[in-house]
Amino acid sequence: MIYGLLALAIVIAVIGIVNTLGLSVIERTREIGLLRAIGMSRAALRRMITLESVVIAVLGAVLGLVLGLLIGVLLRESLKDDLTSLGLPLTQLVLFLAVAVVVGVLAAVVPAIRASRLNVLEAIGTE
Repeated sequence: MIYGLLALAIVIAVIGIVNTLGLSVIERTREIGLLRAIGMSRAALRRMITLESVVIAVLGAVLGLVLGLLIGVLLRESLKDDLTSLGLPLTQLVLFLAVAVVVGVLAAVVPAIRASRLNVLEAIGTE
């Protein structure tokens, strides 16, 4: 049940990242056109957008992990009389962080392709 909820949260996060990057590409059309005009390759532009997506995903994952650990510690302290032991699943936390990186890369595919296909002259001329 918990993994199902986690999967649903990941799907929502991917949609949020794709939406954020899509809006970023639309709002920065002129900047992207200028970068391409001064010599940035399409591959470098796709890499830039992919790295932005990974940063967004990793920051979200780290924030979630820190808040989850904080809530877990507070819950453990409030229930210390009833709990006999409580472990910290470090391997799962690292795995979820790695999944966040992969999700960030996958979420950047569509916005990165869209940005790399922009016509340079039309992009520079937008307001």
